[in-house]
Amino acid sequence: MSEPSFETSLNRLEKIVTQLEGGKLSLEESVKTFEEGMKLALSCQKLISEAEKKIEILTKGEDGLPHREPFKEEEEG
Repeated sequence: MSEPSFETSLNRLEKIVTQLEGGKLSLEESVKTFEEGMKLALSCQKLISEAEKKIEILTKGEDGLPHREPFKEEEEG
């Protein structure tokens, strides 16, 4: 079975947050729902990281011709 898409996971994660914020779940249901949310959050982060690695930026080289450069995350300073 393949992993759900990023959009599907994010939508489910948003519903989980709403459920948890609603305060109507029992403690057991809250813990189970929280665990599902954590798994989805990790899955979303993994998909984002994979997408970032695939992104390439086209820049002009010293010769004036375009060349590919790997995407680099901005460092927080």
